[in-house]
Amino acid sequence: MRVLLTGGSGFLGSHVAEQLSAAGHQVRALVRKSSNKKFLESLPNIEFAYGSVEDAKSVEPAVVGVDAIIHSAGLVKARSAAEFHSVNVLGTQHLLDAAIAKAPKLRRFVLVSSLAAVGPSPDGKPVSGQKEPNPVTNYGKSKLAAERAARATQDRLPITIIRPPMIYGPRDNETFAFFQSIQRGVLPVLGDGLNTLSLIYAADAASACVRAIDADVPSGSAYFVEDGNVYVWREALADLESAMNKRAFVRVGLPLGVLKLAAVGSEAMGKLRKQPVMLTRDKINELKERHWVCDASDTRRDLGWTPAMQWREGTKISAQWYRDNGWL
Repeated sequence: MRVLLTGGSGFLGSHVAEQLSAAGHQVRALVRKSSNKKFLESLPNIEFAYGSVEDAKSVEPAVVGVDAIIHSAGLVKARSAAEFHSVNVLGTQHLLDAAIAKAPKLRRFVLVSSLAAVGPSPDGKPVSGQKEPNPVTNYGKSKLAAERAARATQDRLPITIIRPPMIYGPRDNETFAFFQSIQRGVLPVLGDGLNTLSLIYAADAASACVRAIDADVPSGSAYFVEDGNVYVWREALADLESAMNKRAFVRVGLPLGVLKLAAVGSEAMGKLRKQPVMLTRDKINELKERHWVCDASDTRRDLGWTPAMQWREGTKISAQWYRDNGWL
């Protein structure tokens, strides 16, 4: 099968590309000419289409002749709500429009969304796919809008939506910050550290995306992916320390007010550098929520998918990868 993959040069997308290639699929990766393709270039069965989802003209030729699309491209941090919308929503719309026009026999369009599109659990119970969406950040709102754009085409395209919670694993820049903090001996903890969350290892999230291209499920179906556990954040941090074989000698409990001030400073630095930053005042709306937990039982049943990695072991593998590749 020839599969168009967007976001292949990114964290999750590179794992999707590996698994598609290993399964014998022909991978067509939509990448910018400036993209770092080092995790893709050595793969067999890969070709490159140059462009971006924001550029509708470059998307159309990329979809010609493909059997399936996995759309994992998107922004997780941006300088504004408008920037999230431009890439996460309009980029998805461009891809959907191109698929309708140029890939009439498409077997499956897999959209990688996020738990952020649905929002946190109000009571600590893992949310199901039936929960009424209530995103609390601009990122989450953009992912929900992308889902709605996809579902608006579900009678013309076979749509499957994959919603990961926090993804971690080798090559990830975002969770890498926690490994760095432990390496430096200082570990910031928000509040009492008793907030709960679901987690998914990158290779497991990727395997759900790959399974989705063949799964015979109703168009428009949405599926969470998580490893089957609910984690308490301070216990998860202790597992990170174990993975690093080092305990942070200073644990800093950060009140929400202090974190808000830090977000203001982070935004100011981002403006000076003209770069997006992860810690923003909008991101605080996510961090102050106590429970980011979801239930993937439907995914296990309908996609025949089973996660292979748990957090404790996954963090050890990740820490070793960061060491082997000179990140730590």
